[in-house]
Amino acid sequence: MRLGRLHEKCMEVLAGADIQFNRSHRLDVCLVRNHNIALIFLPAADIPRFVGLGNVDLGITGEDVILESQMENRVRNLLKLGFGKCKLQVQAPEHGAMAIKTIEQLAGKRVVTSFNHVAAEYFEKIDAQAGLTGDQKTQIEYVGGSVEAACALGLADGIVDLVESGETMRAAGLHAIATVLETEAVLISNRADHEVSDPTTDFKRPEHAKLITQIQQRIAGVLAANKYVVCQYNVPRDLLEDAVKITPGRRAPTISPLVNGDEGWVAVSVMVEKKTVAVVMDQLVAIGAHDVFVVKLENCRV
Repeated sequence: MRLGRLHEKCMEVLAGADIQFNRSHRLDVCLVRNHNIALIFLPAADIPRFVGLGNVDLGITGEDVILESQMENRVRNLLKLGFGKCKLQVQAPEHGAMAIKTIEQLAGKRVVTSFNHVAAEYFEKIDAQAGLTGDQKTQIEYVGGSVEAACALGLADGIVDLVESGETMRAAGLHAIATVLETEAVLISNRADHEVSDPTTDFKRPEHAKLITQIQQRIAGVLAANKYVVCQYNVPRDLLEDAVKITPGRRAPTISPLVNGDEGWVAVSVMVEKKTVAVVMDQLVAIGAHDVFVVKLENCRV
């Protein structure tokens, strides 16, 4: 599991998936009460290596960390989790004598980052396009923290760092001049050390495949329940096509005849994204739907 700024979100996912545990103070390992599982709490940067090279079956971390640890071929991305979204961006001073406006201006200069591998790969291409070789190439230097201060303190001409809201970047007098990648939290598993014909058993320990799949499905259900609500309404049958265009559902709506036998009407039950539900209800009423209401999802399987 990932520690740090996404810890609370990870705990919500585990609780929704009914992974029950008690973690003692200052201990990074605990046993799950209702499954034969041990949880290990690690810094995000360590998780891909423990999953990819060790005997850890599942992990939650960021896509950026997987690439930085060069574990993309040793782990499988099972599920995007929808939180922890941010961008890994190239940033440089916006004003003053050190101001840099384009990525081409930064090529061949000093770049500080905590993403050495990803940054080096990115600037390798930029340097090649600029025709820079040998000592002319961009210098990438690692700093573990306070990356945003590197330019003001004279250590760098630009940085590569994660950006969420951009407040810290702007406070440091920086602006984004390029985006290296977009990232979010993902559920990952290990891969078998040899090629397998069945992807459902592509794990180092295929005997754990059933439990891994069960946990993946539970987490997917939690994410869907957080994203969707169930919208139910009655609509004249001759308006059903228009109604389905408004509410196509996650896969498709469930359409049923009314109990009273009125052939002119049907009942529709469909999953709708929470963020659009108010507009969807207005649109349904506008085309002639009746008895429109919404039911909150506590959990589901999708």
